[in-house]
Amino acid sequence: MNVPVWVNGRLTDPAQAAVSVFDHGLMVGDGVFETVKCVGGAPFALTRHLERLRLSARRMEMPEPDTDAIAEGVRACLAQAPSWALGRIRITHTSGPGPLGSDRGDQGPTTVIVVAEQRPFPATADVAVVPWPRNEHGALAGVKSTSYGENAKALFYAKARGGGEAIFGNTAGNLCEGTGSNVFIVREGRLITPTLAAGCLAGVTRALTLEWCGGVEEDVPLAALREADEAFLTSTTRDVQPIRTVDGAVLPAAPGPITVKAMRIFAERAADDLDP
Repeated sequence: MNVPVWVNGRLTDPAQAAVSVFDHGLMVGDGVFETVKCVGGAPFALTRHLERLRLSARRMEMPEPDTDAIAEGVRACLAQAPSWALGRIRITHTSGPGPLGSDRGDQGPTTVIVVAEQRPFPATADVAVVPWPRNEHGALAGVKSTSYGENAKALFYAKARGGGEAIFGNTAGNLCEGTGSNVFIVREGRLITPTLAAGCLAGVTRALTLEWCGGVEEDVPLAALREADEAFLTSTTRDVQPIRTVDGAVLPAAPGPITVKAMRIFAERAADDLDP
């Protein structure tokens, strides 16, 4: 079944959908995006995701997305999609067509919505720490930007070493984030995740985990991940995923008791409210 895509306010067949070859999202990665989980045909935490999309665009000094129109577009796409047990909604917002360089054009933004089925992640994750630090002081720190080349290279590096996710430190030598996930560790019974000042994305699932399951935000030395009693990843499409190994070293428990509790609480609260 070909699920229609939404491009600048119109539903269209994917085979007929078109975006300018001069679009700055394609030319220089000048765009922002959100991935939203879909459960049984309904989006999860859509309000939070759209607010973060707006914030990312504002921080990029891009034209602000019409989040009301996007929400309608999401519903229109899902209305014609199968009721997958787990689906993935991708919302991309770029600065629109522009010249062959970094200068932006004046034709207005491009916004695209695509929905597809999402395969569940494995029960546990093996991760690899990459040798390239995130710059927590950079212009894109904390922005969910379409400039994903660094992440693509890092994930390729991790998978070549048997990992399913790549983990970045930052320039201070502290734990930062994964390519598409936030990281929590358990040390001496305390649940800890890096601060946003460490350069990580303000993940929606990260925020809900802190709200629902407790935990603290602290600077965490990168080496602490390998020495953790237990650890897990959070992201929109994986929820809470225990980490089994770090660079091939097996952690003491995957999942450990605090991770098990976080998984249970998150699943229960998410089931009770699809737009928390």
